[in-house]
Amino acid sequence: MSVPGERRTQILHALAEMLEQPEAEKITTAALAARLQCSEAALYRHFASKARMYEGLIEFIETTLFSLVTRISTEERHGLIQARSIVQILLGFAERNHGMTRVLTGEVLLHENARLAARMNQLFDRLEVSLKQALRIAISQDSLPTSVDAAAAANLLLAWVQGRWQQFTRSGFKQSPLTAWEMQWQIIGRGLIQPAA
Repeated sequence: MSVPGERRTQILHALAEMLEQPEAEKITTAALAARLQCSEAALYRHFASKARMYEGLIEFIETTLFSLVTRISTEERHGLIQARSIVQILLGFAERNHGMTRVLTGEVLLHENARLAARMNQLFDRLEVSLKQALRIAISQDSLPTSVDAAAAANLLLAWVQGRWQQFTRSGFKQSPLTAWEMQWQIIGRGLIQPAA
């Protein structure tokens, strides 16, 4: 017999695996129960609804990403390197977690509870704030010109990351979000360092 927390983890793991199928239809609790070889009632003993299951995945994403972001901001003093590292972990997380990428893009949340989209928006707001703080540090360290608008640049970086996630899911997880990463960062970095007049 499994421990309740263990069973919750198994359910979330199975849901994430189902999300890794690029051609997957809308995931139902019946299909999830069948995959786990249990009844739907057994799922509802651990999660009140399918929305709660998706919230469990979002919690995993938040915990993972923000622990990495916190470590970067604590261990790396240079703001521009902080921003670069944050972008790189966002892309790398998607590459390692296909199913979670479909949550990040909102693709699987379209017809689910509206609070899930609101929670994802909060996650993106927090990521943008982290990027903005890193860019402000870079400006204060003279790594970026004072003419750079940290808020606008952070928004641009996050929008670019989200675009890479979209390409990844649209390609059926074939086009890695890290493809040409170094070259693209150089282009973005040059644009930040030499903003248009």
